[in-house]
Formats: sequence, C-alpha cells, structure tokens
Amino acid sequence: MKFSTKAIHVGCAPDSATGAIMPPIYMTSTYVQESPGETKGYDYTRAGNPNFTMLEEVLASLENAEFATVFSSGLGALTGLISMLSQGDSVVAFDGVYGGTYRLFNSIFKRYGITFNSINPTSLETLEKALEKKPKWLFFETPTNPLLEIYDISTFVKIAKRHSVLTLVDNTFATPYFQNPLKHGADIVWHSTTKYIGGHSDIIGGAVMTNSDSMKKELDFARKAMGLNPSPFDAWLLTRSIKTLALRMEQHQKNAFDIVNFLKNHPKVKRVYYPGMESDRNHAIAKKQMSGFSGVFSVEFNLPLESTKKLISSFNLFALAESLGGVESLVSHPATMTHASIPPEERLRIGLTDGLVRFSVGIEDSEDLIADLSQALELVN
Repeated sequence: MKFSTKAIHVGCAPDSATGAIMPPIYMTSTYVQESPGETKGYDYTRAGNPNFTMLEEVLASLENAEFATVFSSGLGALTGLISMLSQGDSVVAFDGVYGGTYRLFNSIFKRYGITFNSINPTSLETLEKALEKKPKWLFFETPTNPLLEIYDISTFVKIAKRHSVLTLVDNTFATPYFQNPLKHGADIVWHSTTKYIGGHSDIIGGAVMTNSDSMKKELDFARKAMGLNPSPFDAWLLTRSIKTLALRMEQHQKNAFDIVNFLKNHPKVKRVYYPGMESDRNHAIAKKQMSGFSGVFSVEFNLPLESTKKLISSFNLFALAESLGGVESLVSHPATMTHASIPPEERLRIGLTDGLVRFSVGIEDSEDLIADLSQALELVN
C-alpha cells in the first residue's frame, strides 16, 4: 500500500462489535481478566491500551518500521529512550537539537552520569574522533530546529556502524511523509507527534519506531515503569489526524514555497533558511533523502532586534506561539522561546542569533498569509 492508503486503513479496521467505521476510544484504566494472569491482551492502560496499539501499527507502517511505541510527549519518548542507557554512557549529538532535548540531557540526565556531547559534523574527521570514544548513540535531527540544516543520514549511519554506535534520528520536522530515516540505515526514529502528526495544536504526544524486537520490549517496559503513557483519547486523536497527514503536508509545503519566494528578495530580509530552495546550501542533500521539504523555514531580517520583536508581534494571522506543525500558521523567536534553555554562548556557537525568526506555515490560503506579512513589514524599520 502507498502512504495515504496506509494512513487511513492500517490499524483501523471497523469495530467488530458495532461496525463503526471509526474505532471506539477505550477509556479504561484496567481490564477484566479471565483468570489470574490470563488476559485478552491488556491488563492496565499504563502498560497498554487498544488505542495505543492502533496508533502504533499505523505509525510503524508509515515509517516502514516493524515496531512503534507511543508516549505521552516527544520528550517522554526521549526519556524512554534514555532509560536504556547506563551511568557512564555518552551520546554524541549534532548541533541543532531541539532546546528541550538539550535541557533534558544537560539539566536532568547529566546528574545521573550520562554525557551529552554536541559537535559540528562539517568535518568527518571530527565525527570519527568523537565516535572513537565509543558513545552509545549518534543522535541528530534533520532538518534541524530552527536553522533547517540537513544531515546526510546514510553517510553518518555508515560511519556510526563502523564504530558499532546506534544512530537515532528525530524525524519530527520532515514527518514520515517526506522522509524515512530507517530506509537510510538509521536504527531508531523518534517523533514529537504533537507537531505535524497531530497537526491541530490540540495534542501532546511522542513515538519511537524501530526494527528491533528487543528495543520494542525495552521501550514498552520504560513506558509502563515510568508512567510515560499517553491517554487513550490522545492516541485516538492522533490516529484520526494521521488520516489527513499527506494532504496537510502537501499544503504546508506549497504555502512555504509561496511565502519563501515572497520573502527571499524582500529588502528587509537578510537571509531565508529553507532547504526546498535550490539556492539553499542544504538543498542537494535534502533532495537526495527527502521527497519534500515541509512547512517550516526561518528568516533573519535586516532589522534591529527590537524592530524584529515588533514585527513578529504585529501579525494578524501568524500567531506568536511555541510549537509548530498545526493547521494554523505560527511564528516564534527561538532565542527567547523554544531555545531559551540553551546558554547564550552555545546558541551563538551553533549560529542561532537573536535576530532569527522561525515560521511554521499552516494550511491557510497563501495569499492571505503573504498579505499579513506585507502589512507587518510596512510597520517596522
């Protein structure tokens, strides 16, 4: 089956009891056992729920994975993953990870003896030296947040495998519609399903996909042991949202192209970061491993910082808010919002300036979004 067919049908058979085309929400904490220890597959919803199973089946299918485990949030999914590490283990990450990821490693798990090292992999020699120290994971996002850097998955996976290091890829920005890291050799894919997979700014969730049976068992255990489960209703909502993922991603991308083409030559714009542009330095690698470019781009304006703040507070349709991937358009200032937990000197090292603005383009009419940008740009100097 192709993507849209899988998104609609996998894990979502009509209800056998009633024939309902949409499955019910199993709002239960516990399940009656036929005899002690003999269940119909579920005993307690922290450990499992039919809505979790349905969502996991479709997510695994879309990422071309054997297994998926759903969690209460993207960071909950990452916490479940980190729980598989031990004191003294280290992780090598590429510059550009989400601010919450940086905070989780450095403010929480560092205290338990797990080391997180962020490097710039522009030199393969730098990566080789880092992997020679035998970290447990090579960890990166592609595209990155918010500079939209693209990392060559297959190249870095090959290097990691030479050193017997697992590769984990955060695929939140691209979604399984535009990119499948497992296809390029990655060992684990994880998502904040809060973003494009949920798509309506009304759910918090996370998921991990893998082809390893043993890892699936460890992740399911971590969810149960640490209480990282979503609610059945949230799992049901995500299953519902996935049915329109392909349609939404196409519109997100179309709108992003329309707006980027408007902004890239505007006199008040210094630089646009979007790998879909042929002029973008990441375009060739992106085109090699992605089938599309999503709806997020970032902009540096030729404006003083205070004028930039005024600009992004003057839109009528672009909401000034955290997060991304919803049907509505959002704008954020990474240095003071999504990445504020990263120390200023580290932000500057990775190129995240105070003047950078990130846009998450929704599925509205692009003409209206461009008109909104125009009116706000006229207000600032």
